[in-house]
Amino acid sequence: MTQFDLSGKVALVTGGNKGLGQGIALALARAGADIAAVGTSDADETARRVQALGRRFVFIKADLSTIAPIDPIISSTVNSLGGLDILVNNSGLIRRADAVDFTETDWDDVMNVNIKAAFFLCQAAGRHMLAHGHGKIINIASMLSFQGGIRVPSYTASKSGVAGITRLLANEWAARGINVNAIAPGYMATDTTLDVQKRSWPAFRRPAGARPTTWPALRFSWHRAHPITSTAPLFRLTAAGWHAELAV
Repeated sequence: MTQFDLSGKVALVTGGNKGLGQGIALALARAGADIAAVGTSDADETARRVQALGRRFVFIKADLSTIAPIDPIISSTVNSLGGLDILVNNSGLIRRADAVDFTETDWDDVMNVNIKAAFFLCQAAGRHMLAHGHGKIINIASMLSFQGGIRVPSYTASKSGVAGITRLLANEWAARGINVNAIAPGYMATDTTLDVQKRSWPAFRRPAGARPTTWPALRFSWHRAHPITSTAPLFRLTAAGWHAELAV
């Protein structure tokens, strides 16, 4: 669809080497964007599939458990692909244990990746985008940002933080040409939900739990013409199908 044409745009996707991040990277590439993907393991499959679409691809190997790689990630993207128009903060970590047994290490490890690195990536990308007067940031929150969940205290806290930071950044940057949105998926069949999949929970017997893609919400998030995109809607994607609920 021409209204979602991203030809000439550059998108940076963290965790773009596998799972949901790979699905997002491919959706952006199909719309015309060149892709920079960040991950801790190789991205050969993502590279092959993006390049098969005629798009440029750069893989940046980095560990987002600290914020040390963040400035180099932004500079590598800009230097390799000529700019940065879209950031998708997708990288995430989850640890499962009962709240009464949850350790400080598991708390800190998850918070460092899911909220600390996500915020400082927004900050670094935002500086570049603000200097150019335009840009899109799409954060990946979670249905647990609203539902709470069980046995994932640091994940729920971090994804709730992602929802809040999304609203804050949208409030600060909307008037300066930067749209900040979040997508809140339900359970999807990725490596972060392997434990849940083994339990054969109902979400994985439904279509929305089967494949890691957020194409409908992504299209709405980056669509420049839509007036709501400057007011930080959170797109809630339920496990029953592509039901999108705007939470402003």
